[in-house]
Amino acid sequence: MSPNDQTEHRHAKLEALRRQGIEPFGGGFPKAVSIQVLVAGFADGKAAVTAGRLTARRVMGKLVFADLRDASGKVQVLVKQDVAGEGAFTLAQEADLGDIFGVEGSLFKTKTGEITIQAQKVTLLAKALRPLPEKWHGLKDVEIRYRRRYLDLIANEDARRVFQQRSRLLMSLRKTLDDAGYLEVETPMMHDLAGGAAGEPFTTHHKALDIDLYLRLAPELHLKRLLVGGLDKVYEINRSFRNEGLSTRHNPEFTMLEAYEAYGNMDSMMRLVERLITGAARTVTGSLTFEYQGKPVDLTPPWDRVSFAETLEQMGLKPTSSEADIRRVLEGKGMKATGLNRSQLVRLVEQLFDPKARPKPLFVVDYWTELSPLAKAKPDRPEIADRFELFMGGMEVANAYSELNDPVEQRKRLEAQLEAAGVKGQERRIDEDFVEALEYGMPPAGGLGVGVDRLAMLLLNQASIKDVILFPLLKPGAGRSE
Repeated sequence: MSPNDQTEHRHAKLEALRRQGIEPFGGGFPKAVSIQVLVAGFADGKAAVTAGRLTARRVMGKLVFADLRDASGKVQVLVKQDVAGEGAFTLAQEADLGDIFGVEGSLFKTKTGEITIQAQKVTLLAKALRPLPEKWHGLKDVEIRYRRRYLDLIANEDARRVFQQRSRLLMSLRKTLDDAGYLEVETPMMHDLAGGAAGEPFTTHHKALDIDLYLRLAPELHLKRLLVGGLDKVYEINRSFRNEGLSTRHNPEFTMLEAYEAYGNMDSMMRLVERLITGAARTVTGSLTFEYQGKPVDLTPPWDRVSFAETLEQMGLKPTSSEADIRRVLEGKGMKATGLNRSQLVRLVEQLFDPKARPKPLFVVDYWTELSPLAKAKPDRPEIADRFELFMGGMEVANAYSELNDPVEQRKRLEAQLEAAGVKGQERRIDEDFVEALEYGMPPAGGLGVGVDRLAMLLLNQASIKDVILFPLLKPGAGRSE
């Protein structure tokens, strides 16, 4: 029977149920514990109440054996005509895979030792009007898996596990920060100025105020305002947005953890990110050593370090190099540099540094100040920022620095950034409120950003960011059901 024929057949059953006075889409049901907990607490004859989706059914005369599954696991149900009654038996006998049932009865073990509920009452809670995918062998079409994630979660136990573990990852990050005295806060997702990070923003419009707003690139500038206000340790697990392309490592809507500590610096952020990631690894994988895409990862501290400035110097580039020298080196590496201004050239310079995947996490330190407009420069080397980026599995996972808290210098940096970007006239605006906040005095601080989606990829051994985001952005249309 084709999927369309099955759907028509299920609609006919739906109408038949209603004619019998059976509500195919029931109300609430007193399911107090998950199936996993119910099974783990087995005692012969113990009362059992649970609910779940029908994933298998076997009719044997006046007996119906069925498997019910929820997010935690499955349990076998036995519906006997002479115990549950004619109505419950017929309901179980005529059920379709995918229907959702509530069951009340008692626990026992079959001769083969399988824990089973002998049903005394069966309640239909939701009639499935479409057949389940591929008879529970899992969705093979990647596009359908992403576009119709609900089917992926029904059919693929591995997919359910990934998102359950992602939740545990977030819990671990929060616990580490909460235990360290950080305060979780929420800052605006719509800004009247696009700032706090490099990137192209999404634009929206507020009708009542008749103003354009931008979905945030990062919460950084608002979190620093809180340091000015006297909240010494703050963090936000935030949704941020970049109007850019899609790849296995990029989604336009993504999750970041940003944390700021008054009186801290880059070194304190190094210690913090080690605690965050090792704690998350123990929670999610149970170990500091695991594999990512077939390659070993060892999170045992200390982690490796390499200098960005020294690596670039070996290629013939320094922070003081002229545009001509930068262009020559870039073109020598096969990169197109014609017609670019200095700011654009310097951004390309970052791509010359290739932190290949290695077993140990890698701290890349000594970035050029020119690449770090919000970071404090080293006192003895003003051309070098007190900043690091953390790479794992060849991917940037975190970025941190000693925060620039000099309002005069910050204004110069922001102006230079606009100048380099070629922004002029009325569009040339810096965040005056942020600079004014700094003028009231922001304590020295360390700030940290962690890419939660990429960290999830690594700890859950997923090759694509789409596999750790429940509903990744996709091109409309393709993969829809008819």
